[in-house]
Amino acid sequence: MAYDTELAERVRDLMPAGATEMKMFGGLAFMVNGNMACAVGPDDLLVRTGKSAYEAAIAAGAEPMIMGARTMSGYVNVAADLVRGDALADWVGRGVATAESLPPKPPKPPK
Repeated sequence: MAYDTELAERVRDLMPAGATEMKMFGGLAFMVNGNMACAVGPDDLLVRTGKSAYEAAIAAGAEPMIMGARTMSGYVNVAADLVRGDALADWVGRGVATAESLPPKPPKPPK
């Protein structure tokens, strides 16, 4: 499954210095301090909100992130129509803030 390369480029432009990228969840994940902040899929954006900001993200129009039969607490899917224009910066900012609030993870050694 391919991810939206245009959306990935827009997200890349909003990432803080030192952010990295990793193919994950069939898309492209953006990592801050080794923690996932968000990921671009074929037609949506996955945002890590953490449990404390999850309900606010749902109230802002995001959908619960469902993987298989399980709802992933602390993650939301944001439809493409909610990340048009300047709105993307808010969603990416939520993910970056969550990732920055977590303890840094050491880099994984190359395989």
